[in-house]
Amino acid sequence: MKIAEIHIYDHELPVKNGPFVMAKALVHSLNTTIVKLVSDNGLVGWGETCPVGPTYAPSHGAGARAALCEIAPGLLGASGLTPLSVRRVMDERLNGHRYAKAAVDIAIYDLLGKHTGMRVADLLGGAVTESVPSYYSSGVGSPEEIARIAADKMAEGFLRMQVKVGGRPVEMDIEVIHRVWETVGKGMRLAVDANRGWTARDAILVSQACRDIPFVIEQPCNTIEEMVAVRPQLNHPVYADESGVDINTVLRLIEQRVVDGFGMKVTRIGGLHAMATFRDICEARSLPHTCDDAWGGDIIAAACTHIGATIKPNLLEGVWLAQPFIEGHYDSENGIRIVDGHIPLPSGPGLGVRPDESLFTQPVASYG
Repeated sequence: MKIAEIHIYDHELPVKNGPFVMAKALVHSLNTTIVKLVSDNGLVGWGETCPVGPTYAPSHGAGARAALCEIAPGLLGASGLTPLSVRRVMDERLNGHRYAKAAVDIAIYDLLGKHTGMRVADLLGGAVTESVPSYYSSGVGSPEEIARIAADKMAEGFLRMQVKVGGRPVEMDIEVIHRVWETVGKGMRLAVDANRGWTARDAILVSQACRDIPFVIEQPCNTIEEMVAVRPQLNHPVYADESGVDINTVLRLIEQRVVDGFGMKVTRIGGLHAMATFRDICEARSLPHTCDDAWGGDIIAAACTHIGATIKPNLLEGVWLAQPFIEGHYDSENGIRIVDGHIPLPSGPGLGVRPDESLFTQPVASYG
């Protein structure tokens, strides 16, 4: 089975009840990039990558599509059965741009699953659960608003709450954390995510002011160097998110004992093939982590759910999906949904979703 056609689409995903507020961004709508691979035996594989605008990370939608246009001609005729060899071809065509290459990687796994009749989770080592725990991310808000959301989401069955902070006086962040803890107590695990929005001083102040509240601090500062400097002065475990840009950096963070876990994005690290490597590294070192992505529709959601289903339950912090913030689905029948704080693992071959191609209008580029 060889790749015969490649089609690249862009698609707009408005934020329901937006904007989604982060320390360094107001997100009103997201531009997602979708890849369709067609094999010479007629099978179709779908991939997707959706950066949260141009300020969250060094990535953006137009950049993903430009990168894919550099890569695509070299993939025609490549085997659709070998994710590793496809990744190597992409690396030969273009240096870096893992977030763009991830869309192709996801589509290859979808193709491979349809060819073999296997789910992606089983291609990645085997599912350990059919109901994958999710977690909810609040966005930055007032103490009253975030405490109310936490209570609602706990009642819905979410086991973990990510409280977004940063981009404002740190005293407000401290008040939010206390109010959420008073509201949910031990009913949910808590993560406080600054999205690089704190100074080292802010991170220390928050950790000292909330020393009796159990939570993890996710990506408190902008750089690894800042995290190294502040780590010994914190009372809480530290997770890397935006800093975990590739496998080499993950290994560096672990070896230097900078982090106690990770918030990891499938597309940031390069797709499902790289994510499985990351999963195995974390399992070898007993490091908990999330398994999610920055944003996106049913294709990314399915990819995150499949890899999430393969992680040891005691190490999986949850799979975050943008689904609660998006109207509708690419696949009205099999679209990925959160039910009682958990995500049912798709049952069909490959990713288990079949997008309605008419939603994506005309491709911005086609090859083959």
